[in-house]
Amino acid sequence: MTPPARTLALSDRGALIAQARHAWLHGTASASPAAPLAPWIARSWQRCLAAGRTPDQRVVFDAVTPSAQRQAKERHGPLLGAARPVLERLSRAIAGTRYFAMLTDAQGRVIEVGPLSGQDEPAARNIARVGVDLSERAVGTTAIGAALAEQSPVWLHRGEHFFDDTSVYTCAGAPLFDPQGHCAGMLDLTGVNVVERPELQHLAEHSARAIQNAWLRSLPCALLLQFNWPGSLAALEAGVDGDGLLCLDADGLVLGANTIARQLLPLPPHGRAAAPDLFAVPTSLLFDAAARHPTPAEVPLWSGLRLHVRALRRDGRATAGTAPAARLRDVQASLIEQAVREARGNVAEAARALGVSRATVYRKLSAGTGKR
Repeated sequence: MTPPARTLALSDRGALIAQARHAWLHGTASASPAAPLAPWIARSWQRCLAAGRTPDQRVVFDAVTPSAQRQAKERHGPLLGAARPVLERLSRAIAGTRYFAMLTDAQGRVIEVGPLSGQDEPAARNIARVGVDLSERAVGTTAIGAALAEQSPVWLHRGEHFFDDTSVYTCAGAPLFDPQGHCAGMLDLTGVNVVERPELQHLAEHSARAIQNAWLRSLPCALLLQFNWPGSLAALEAGVDGDGLLCLDADGLVLGANTIARQLLPLPPHGRAAAPDLFAVPTSLLFDAAARHPTPAEVPLWSGLRLHVRALRRDGRATAGTAPAARLRDVQASLIEQAVREARGNVAEAARALGVSRATVYRKLSAGTGKR
């Protein structure tokens, strides 16, 4: 039987990796344009070479005492609490692939290991241990070190590792960010002498995002905002892994945000922010929306852009049962009335704040008056 075209393509890639490895590690990279190497791999190899390392050096994985394992877990309770349900689902997704999952801290030390799916290779047992150091400084180029250094998802196959001893591994890695936007660790999917499956990079990234969102949702906060571009917001029952999430305290201060929220909103990298700095509506109306209306409302930003926003109470559920459900147009009218009050009756100023025309403000105000 003829092998599938994809298998042949991966075999060809293996040959290109070997060619690139020989070119770079023997100082002939410039003479080998046919041997591509991802820029982040080249940077990692260069760091290893600059540290005086050579690919044929033996890699010794450090021993880990029970107390060190216990301390590694204790230091990362919130992250582990958010990660374990996701790792459970992930282990089912990869059960038939001979890959396994690991979670590390920001220094590259393992803090959790998923099921090994019957693997008995020494190479798997060497790394699948809580407390073991798998950073670049310890074991050279790996998906773990690369994801932490680059802070982006990576895929690394066999000879793309720096040391010969680690060339049995194939890995996908994705960084994990805490609610304040700091890199807190990474999620790694590794196989030993396995078929290359680059689609696992997407799975690692997807699972890392789910962990981050679960961590954010576990924060004690007064209000959780779920948002996205108009027409893109997920239903509550569909989950929110692809939506922005923002946690606010009772005063509207931002307690945490996920990666999507940081892409959609002008949040400072690690500084403090408040809802009035982000949304061109009074914060009180966001709380009012949570109490009155489970359907997303269109909310303007100061940039003139608009987002669909669903406001949820701190227990993470829409509170439709606390009051009769308001229609979307009622919520919009309430937002406009509040904006006019904040502008001390200046309709033009309120219209600018909301990103709508004065005619729209007058029309909505007239409609609201007529209903009363």
